[in-house]
Amino acid sequence: MTLSGFLGAGKTTTLVAVAKHLQSQGRRVAVITNDQGTELVDTQLAKSEIAEAGEVTGGCFCCRFEDLLTVAQRLVDGHNVDTLLAEAVGSCTDLQATVIRPLSAHYGERFTPAPLLVVVEPERLDALRTSLPLDDTESDMSYLFGKQLQEADVIALNKIDLLGAAEAAAVIADLRERYPTATVLGYSAKTGEGLEQLVSLWLGSEPVGRGLDIDYDRYANAEAALAWLNLSFDVTAAEGFDPDAWARALLEHLSATAARNGWMIGHVKVSLESAGDLSKVSVTAGGAEPTVDAVAGRTFTEAEARLNARVACEPDELDAAVAEAVEVVSAATGTSAVQSAGVPSFKPGYPRPTYRIPAAAG
Repeated sequence: MTLSGFLGAGKTTTLVAVAKHLQSQGRRVAVITNDQGTELVDTQLAKSEIAEAGEVTGGCFCCRFEDLLTVAQRLVDGHNVDTLLAEAVGSCTDLQATVIRPLSAHYGERFTPAPLLVVVEPERLDALRTSLPLDDTESDMSYLFGKQLQEADVIALNKIDLLGAAEAAAVIADLRERYPTATVLGYSAKTGEGLEQLVSLWLGSEPVGRGLDIDYDRYANAEAALAWLNLSFDVTAAEGFDPDAWARALLEHLSATAARNGWMIGHVKVSLESAGDLSKVSVTAGGAEPTVDAVAGRTFTEAEARLNARVACEPDELDAAVAEAVEVVSAATGTSAVQSAGVPSFKPGYPRPTYRIPAAAG
């Protein structure tokens, strides 16, 4: 079961919620996360909630197809898994041609792909709404966002708990009109509203396998508009510190920096883990308040902190912003934060899929 959607849509929260629902029905579930880099916050969150989890790093599923296959086979063979949930990188598209059809064509005796589910969230959809007709005057970022929706078998509107009933109905109706070949429904990964219907639809149908006419130069330009950063820190305080407050303060600082500089945030996530307890906070827009995704609920004296940032700025600008935020928050909280893993910010390379099987004509 492959899940896609733009950065910040709530894919990992959806992944975990769906996995738990399927486990309650007796299925043996594993999840696979994906990213251009390493040190993934989402993998840490998934492992804290779901026993069996793997990751594919260093590129999208399409460009790391053999890695995806290796991880999937390991989870199936080693852990008796019968259902795999795979979350693609938030800037990835063309998954029907580069992942789903190749999986069916070359490994159909082992794996049966489910429909491609694309998660969207109301604020991002509203921000890019005027660009969705996908004419030549739009930004490459909007082009990528629109292509994700165009290839969806199922469009899942997340976070409907933040909308009124009439507003949610209007957004769903608009999506159905714009993308008539997809099934559209609303749900909330956070509250569980509509989740059972989503799972039933996802499992109860087959991929349509529609074709996607895509300009890979524009696709590459959209990904390269974002600076990507994955870091890990060892955070310590002899007298202890509040990890939930530390994570929230760090993202408040980065959110304010992005707003001040006019940077679009794809997502910024930070997690702190100690002795099995996890704090996770995220933000998806400059100037926005961070969202708390997991609460540790106790004081830490030491923790592993992971930070993943996808921001529309230059890599050196993102590096400087993160360094400043860590320094300010460490001073304010009486903590020491020493980088333990990660490399400077980078821009993704040109997407070069291992396979690309277009839809059959006719």
